[in-house]
Amino acid sequence: MARGGINKAVVQKARTALLARGEHPSIDAVRIELGNTGSKTTIHRYLKELEAADQGRSTAPIPFSGQLANLVAQLAEQLQEEAQAAVAAEREQLASERRGYQDRISQAVERCHQSEAQCAGLTEQLQVAQQALQQDRQVRQQAEVVNARLLQANRDLETHLQDRGGQIRSLEEKHQHARDALEHYRQAAKEQREQDQRRHETQVQQLQLELRQLQQTLMIKQDELTQLNRDNARVLAEARQQQKDLHSLQRQLEQREQTLASEMQTRTQVEQENSALRERCDTLQGEVARLREAKDAHGQQVQSLQERLVEALTQLKILGHSSEDTAPQ
Repeated sequence: MARGGINKAVVQKARTALLARGEHPSIDAVRIELGNTGSKTTIHRYLKELEAADQGRSTAPIPFSGQLANLVAQLAEQLQEEAQAAVAAEREQLASERRGYQDRISQAVERCHQSEAQCAGLTEQLQVAQQALQQDRQVRQQAEVVNARLLQANRDLETHLQDRGGQIRSLEEKHQHARDALEHYRQAAKEQREQDQRRHETQVQQLQLELRQLQQTLMIKQDELTQLNRDNARVLAEARQQQKDLHSLQRQLEQREQTLASEMQTRTQVEQENSALRERCDTLQGEVARLREAKDAHGQQVQSLQERLVEALTQLKILGHSSEDTAPQ
């Protein structure tokens, strides 16, 4: 269907104007004459109808030069259209490949950024884990120092208790000796029995008082020793728990180091793919340049063919005029 304003009469007018100027009324020439408006299919249909009408009205045969000129013009027009279609198809294919490679490059760059962000996060976690491990080591050293101090205090207390036990045994022996002496003095001197007995009872009371004091001191020391043993057991339990936590942190650190190594390997692969894509992009740019050169060469060939066509038409016109001049009157 023709566009608005394009009809058979307008096409016939443009064709007549081209023929009057001695130009071949091709589809492109008629369309240019119409101001680059109208469908080529519609123009081609109208031109065929007009040529058929001219052939029906004309009884004289078309000269060979005219047929040859029409054939050359049609071949040149067809060659130009095919060349334009091939160049347009190559441009579309090249643009599609370029968009595809640009998308792949963008995806590779995005994956590289994500890998760098993950690597930075893992590095930060590794640093935090190392700091926690260092703190655990310091706490463990402090616990070992406290444990050593408590063990030394326990040994000192045991030594002190042994000394106190020796003193108590010595006092008990003294007490036994005093009782023996008292019994001997009771038999030997009844006269001094009461006096000696009072003195002895006084000494016994004092010794019993000292004994009770020593027993209370011993009980206090035993309570302190028990408390120290409990504290020592608690410190040992905390040290064992810290040792377990330390082993757990070391396992986590090893796992994170393995994950970091895997991420670094993935990042290296992504960088290699990115490099290969860049090389492919450079190759495509070289191919684009080569296609542009081929296009320029093709354009030059088309221009050369058009120039040769103009020369052939000129020669044909000259031959036509010569044949008309030499024809019998």
